[in-house]
Amino acid sequence: MPNLGYHLARLHGSIVRSLYRIFLPLIVRRPVRACGSIALEVFSYSGESALPEQIASIRSFLRHVGRPARFTVVSDGSHSKRGVSLLERIDQVVSVRMAMEPPPADLPEKLRTYLADHPTGKQLALIMSLPEKEPALYVDSDVLFFPSAQDLSARARASGVSAYYLEDCQFAGDARLLRGASEQADPVNTGALLLLKKLDWSVGLARFLEMADSPNFFTNQTITHLVMHANGARPFDPAKYILRLDDQFVYPDRYASAALALRHYVNPIRHKFWTSLSR
Repeated sequence: MPNLGYHLARLHGSIVRSLYRIFLPLIVRRPVRACGSIALEVFSYSGESALPEQIASIRSFLRHVGRPARFTVVSDGSHSKRGVSLLERIDQVVSVRMAMEPPPADLPEKLRTYLADHPTGKQLALIMSLPEKEPALYVDSDVLFFPSAQDLSARARASGVSAYYLEDCQFAGDARLLRGASEQADPVNTGALLLLKKLDWSVGLARFLEMADSPNFFTNQTITHLVMHANGARPFDPAKYILRLDDQFVYPDRYASAALALRHYVNPIRHKFWTSLSR
């Protein structure tokens, strides 16, 4: 029998997203009542195709976390003038950066090309550049924030911690960069990273340069996984910072509630981003 709950949830999500996209000009005109301010800079990397998710994500951050020093969306180059205008009308702290600074010319050519041209290599280049001034949160466009995300304010002031990372529900990476299955433990997901100081990226970049084949979609996440652990980063509280797939085939979102800080709605559960938007 068809799984009616799953298919209804996907239909529900598709309808909500379509309506949200249609009404984006009206949505961005509505001021977001930010719950205070937070000494944090926030960065996201996305493109025009994720414009509805990006706008909804930023608005949820302002509502549940507060107004950061700045919220910068780094474009993959696909944003239209309309898309940029819509994003920058959300709030005074939101701006769009149309391109990253080119990688240093003295990097090995293989690495420089990856960081400059590969879709997820560009994302990695952004993460590697953080923090710039204040503690920095990197967050994907498909992350929604919930009331318990005010916890981020305390974490941004933490001492003796280099970074916090979102724990993945399973290792999703480029195994060619690993030296044994034991390095898959405590998997890092790049959907939400709080960087409190500059990290030493040497171990991840060395593994990349040793790799004979071309990078894939998960190469950047595996480099980040290795670097986070090498720098003593800690996971966010897995009860409040969620990446889970176990409710993929049921109608309700099992996790969206006031007790949650954020959920990363990766592709298999992207429809739940929209069914949970009003929480």
